[in-house]
Amino acid sequence: MTAKEIRQTYLSFFKSKQHHIVPSAPIVVKNDPTLMFTNAGMNQFKDLFLGEAAIKYPRVADTQRCLRVSGKHNDLEEVGIDTYHHTMFEMLGNWSFGDYFKKEAIAWSWELLTEVYKIPKDQLYVSIFEGDEKEGLPRDTEAYELWKQYVPEDRIILGNKKDNFWEMGDTGPCGPCSEIHVDCRSAEERMDGKGKDLVNADHPQVIEIWNNVFMQFNRLKDGSLKPLPAQHVDTGMGFERLVRVLQGKSSNYDTDVFQPLIQFVADKCGIAYGNAEQTDIAMRVMADHIRAISFVIADGQLPSNNKAGYVIRRILRRAVRYAYTFLNLKEPFLNQLVPVLAEQFKGVFDELYLQKDFVQKVVLEEEVSFLRTLERGLNLFSNYVSNKFDPSKTYAFSPEIGIIDEKIKEGMIPGSFAFLLYDTFGFPIDLTELMAREKGWSVDMEGFNKALEAQKNRSRAATAIDTEDWVIVNEGNDTEFVGYDDFEAETEILKYRKINAKGKEQYQIVLRQTPFYAESGGQVGDTGRLEDHSRLFSVAITDTKKENGIVVHYADTLPTDVEGRFWAVIDEDKRALTEDNHSATHLLHAALKKVLGTHVNQKGSLVNADYLRFDFSHFAKISDEDLQAIEHIVNGKIRENIVLKEQRNVPYDEAISSGVTALFGEKYGDFVRMITFDDHFSKELCGGTHVKATGQIGYFKIVSESAVAAGVRRIEAITAAKAEEFIVNQSKEINQLKGLLKGNQSMSAAVQALIEENARLKKEVEKNILAKAGDMKQDIAAKAENINGVNFIAAHVDLPNAEAVKNLAFEVKAMVPHLYLVLTTLIDAKPGITVMISEDTVSEQLNAAKIVRELGKEIQGGGGGQPFYATAGGKNAEGLEQVLIKAKTFL
Repeated sequence: MTAKEIRQTYLSFFKSKQHHIVPSAPIVVKNDPTLMFTNAGMNQFKDLFLGEAAIKYPRVADTQRCLRVSGKHNDLEEVGIDTYHHTMFEMLGNWSFGDYFKKEAIAWSWELLTEVYKIPKDQLYVSIFEGDEKEGLPRDTEAYELWKQYVPEDRIILGNKKDNFWEMGDTGPCGPCSEIHVDCRSAEERMDGKGKDLVNADHPQVIEIWNNVFMQFNRLKDGSLKPLPAQHVDTGMGFERLVRVLQGKSSNYDTDVFQPLIQFVADKCGIAYGNAEQTDIAMRVMADHIRAISFVIADGQLPSNNKAGYVIRRILRRAVRYAYTFLNLKEPFLNQLVPVLAEQFKGVFDELYLQKDFVQKVVLEEEVSFLRTLERGLNLFSNYVSNKFDPSKTYAFSPEIGIIDEKIKEGMIPGSFAFLLYDTFGFPIDLTELMAREKGWSVDMEGFNKALEAQKNRSRAATAIDTEDWVIVNEGNDTEFVGYDDFEAETEILKYRKINAKGKEQYQIVLRQTPFYAESGGQVGDTGRLEDHSRLFSVAITDTKKENGIVVHYADTLPTDVEGRFWAVIDEDKRALTEDNHSATHLLHAALKKVLGTHVNQKGSLVNADYLRFDFSHFAKISDEDLQAIEHIVNGKIRENIVLKEQRNVPYDEAISSGVTALFGEKYGDFVRMITFDDHFSKELCGGTHVKATGQIGYFKIVSESAVAAGVRRIEAITAAKAEEFIVNQSKEINQLKGLLKGNQSMSAAVQALIEENARLKKEVEKNILAKAGDMKQDIAAKAENINGVNFIAAHVDLPNAEAVKNLAFEVKAMVPHLYLVLTTLIDAKPGITVMISEDTVSEQLNAAKIVRELGKEIQGGGGGQPFYATAGGKNAEGLEQVLIKAKTFL
């Protein structure tokens, strides 16, 4: 069976068991502060397990794209080294939300594996939870008795809490699990009878293939377990491992999931796969990593220097480094794998195929950037190890890292330097170790790990949120959002909890009805107040967000009587301005497609009361003419005063067939909301709030256009009162300029004349400076004092800029042989030092870069340069006299 056939067989099997087949959720997680990426199939159903959302389908099956490269589930360093770990993988899952439980889950998993996929029964082992006395959890005897119907008792393994009790995290849904393992060793090896002992022992050929999790509990903040409102089944089967088993391969990478990518790499670099371990690992890394990189970009997350974007950048750099080092691919190559991958997933995950050109462009730009950085890092390393090494020297690192200075042995790379390569240049530590070994050196891993842990601690501290358990006030979980139609609503509190983020204590409040829009789709959350029923007292609502499907209202305090009735009231003025900007983004999106082309797709947005920010796919800077055309179209639609056409609860397939614009990376339900401004202009799926007619927007003005990342541009714009204010201020400034230009009718001509006059005067000034420096060089050269064969000069010079000082130093050098020159300056009240040494005079002691660093201390500054020429700046002008005295001591 091919991989596609295996996947479809799974979905068809569970469809025959009355499961509703749902699409994969985006790999980039939104509306869940605890996750950056989907790392398990159950993530998109978390609110159902917790009983916090209505269950539409009690039985569900899917194949979910997952990513495990950070946090608790981090497999990155094993990827490519072994045969079964991956960054991105597919998790085949079948789910029951309060419907069937252990009996059906176990029976169907056995039926599918042995009767449909025909895996020999004597190659399978199962495990059940042995219980945990400390937790007060008994052995899962129910699962044990059920498995006895299918497998001999000697193939049922008792597993501890680590292996057979699944938990989402420190808190949340959890329960015992029953794993299925397959022994893929040869028939001769399986005769040894040791298969059972190799389960969960990291044997590469005895692997877990399926996990049936029986969700029974919710782990509370205090560590206690509370039974869930209903029992659920959460199963997961690693697709790549399943394909390996069914195709009879000893490695996931030998299957048709990865081989098209690996063979493409092998053909291009001229190295056969299977010849050498190092090159095989490099090809596996590239084949694996391009999957994670491509799907994350397709889901809307671009490489960047923080959070999820940083994770993807690191994965990409790891792949490029392997290609560069072991496959001799010195030019951008990884991007060429994108079309191959897109073709593989055509008809499965079409979002990649539809965006393959965009994704390839982003990967290419990242490669080009990193290859420059990689070369710089390699040169930095080479320079470091080739310089003379002083074992008594103390190597300090940035105080931000929190490391005290470290004493380093000769032939050892300081951990701080290794971390600099890792953090600044994207060098994985194993690359630094490899380069060090090639030079006969080692790396101070203790120092590196200190730096790495300090960085992680800073990151954790910046994002740490201490969350208490929910306090239930009234029964019910569903919040009814009435904010499309009403600005206030009578309501009651369902539950609340206290949180502490960055030292600030707040409360999260869930209401039964709310007019507050929760931050989503780029639109910020509403603010307002929660008034008691008498309207005499109120609590300010500072923000509104959505977490795992729950609308959460943020407040600094709680109402006195949480059990009372309340009025939830939004800030109408802020909402109205936000709606102006949100509706304007829809008009802007349509205008961009009309002016630039249909390739334009939204890649992100921010909509608040002050301005709008819109990111979109486009590969070149937008010309002023095109920006004007875009503005003209949007303002034309505003003047038309197009009435909003809002359609709620439209079947998704019906909406798509009508030509609506849907965003990649968003998870849509079976029913969606359509927002239309003119059927032939703007029609989008959107859950946000909008103006009733475009005339409310007033006026639209683009204030900036810039690049965000490879293939992504950003427009920032303003509307309504902000746009009016902008035009008024621009008009005032123009009138002021006219006044300064003495009423000249052509401002452009007047400014051009000023520019030309300024350039002429600059040239005259520069000529005078050069003449002054020329006159000065004779006097400076005459001050030379011969000390031990070196012509020493130390003098203070009065010149207006650093370039003139540099020219003077080089001219004196041309006049005086064996020169050691120190000049001090005071330019714009800032003290400076210049050191020049003839090349034939440079030595370990007479090194301009070293000398200028020492002299810089006298002016409370620092600097550097080359052995023959270096400069320093500072802030203590009184130290200049001491600089000239101290300069002589280096002879």
